[in-house]
Amino acid sequence: MAEKNDYEDRLGRLRQALDSGAMNAVQRSLHALSPAEIGRLLESLPPSPREVLWGVIDPEDRGEVLLHLGDEVREGLMRTMDVGQIVAAAEDLDIDDLADFVEDLPETVTQQILQSMDARDRARLEQIMGYEPDTAGGLMNTDTVTVRPDVSLDVVVRYLHLRGELPDSTDCLYVVDRYGHYLGALSLDRILTLDAGRQVRDVMERERDPLTVDMSDREVAKHFENLDLVSAPVVGDKGMLVGRITIDDVVDVIRDEAEQRMMRMAGLDEEEDIYAPVRGAARRRALWLGINLATAFMASWVVGLFEATISQAVALAVLMPIVASMGGIGGSQTLTLMVRGLALGQISGGSAKALLRKELSVAAINGLLWALVVAAITLFWFGNPLLSLVIALAMLFNQLCAALAGVTIPLLLKKLSIDPALAGSVILTTITDVVGFFVFLGLGALILL
Repeated sequence: MAEKNDYEDRLGRLRQALDSGAMNAVQRSLHALSPAEIGRLLESLPPSPREVLWGVIDPEDRGEVLLHLGDEVREGLMRTMDVGQIVAAAEDLDIDDLADFVEDLPETVTQQILQSMDARDRARLEQIMGYEPDTAGGLMNTDTVTVRPDVSLDVVVRYLHLRGELPDSTDCLYVVDRYGHYLGALSLDRILTLDAGRQVRDVMERERDPLTVDMSDREVAKHFENLDLVSAPVVGDKGMLVGRITIDDVVDVIRDEAEQRMMRMAGLDEEEDIYAPVRGAARRRALWLGINLATAFMASWVVGLFEATISQAVALAVLMPIVASMGGIGGSQTLTLMVRGLALGQISGGSAKALLRKELSVAAINGLLWALVVAAITLFWFGNPLLSLVIALAMLFNQLCAALAGVTIPLLLKKLSIDPALAGSVILTTITDVVGFFVFLGLGALILL
């Protein structure tokens, strides 16, 4: 908490200096911030002060800062840069970060960046760019340190001394044969603590399984989470070691996935600039609002079918929102549980059936409990036992229907290759509203009139 407050204080002082035009103070404040923190600050500023701040950022830091920005903010700032500045910003980036950086650049700019690199780095970059960005191949870096199994730990230590430095987040070396096939991993602690005369083949970790280049980024993140890894080797065809993935890349995947899920539930683009121009923001949100309007009209149409019933029993109109609201809340709880389970790979065919039974049981218990509570309140309020029976039955039925929909909708959307977090809540709300209104008003027509 203290670190968070200190960070917010620094950002606050920087904003004050920026507002007052004290650019020397702004530059001093920027030196105390990491590229990720500067990126967060840029995204929190409207376009005009954002461009002013961008102008005082050290050119050597601009590449790292751009990597921590959403696509829309990054594209806006890069429009203010000439080709030479973009190429200079890319020079000091790691190869895996550079692959992400050039992915959305114009072809002419990408070619200039490639031409500015030496042949070895250019080949490494082109290798990574040959894989889809959301796979292990697209995430990996090619800066692996390898050793052979038939050398002693003393030889390994002397080799590391000759190298002088290791790539960031290096916790182990990778053991390969003479043809480059991955054999295992040799952790740094074993190099430092075991007898220097022992052979690498005798002390290496053979159980550290490599990732394949076509593994999805979600599976990579789960692999790191399950095994508490700092880095992991990546292999291509025939088990050839082609690179490694480090924990910083996995953290980015987890963060991006969380942001995507949160924004998609509202029908928004996770890369959208919070200060985006009005016209573009309005256009992106119009479709989602249109879908919501269509579902609202569907619920209103159902209510309209019982216009005569409502006119004769006005109490139905008063109580009607309670049934739909309780069903929506119950269904949303189940839907959230399902979306999370699907994202974490915790739900399969057999477990889905067990989960459905469990959610229906929970819905039955809660539905019965709150149906009795609402029935008692209704009886006290309107003094009509039949009306209390109607709302109790409707609430119980809608809770069961909401649980059923909350389980089945995400499974169906996943089979259709539609993101459940994006479309699930709209469909669920429509079902609970329509079913709730129909059952409540239908029972009212049958029992009360």
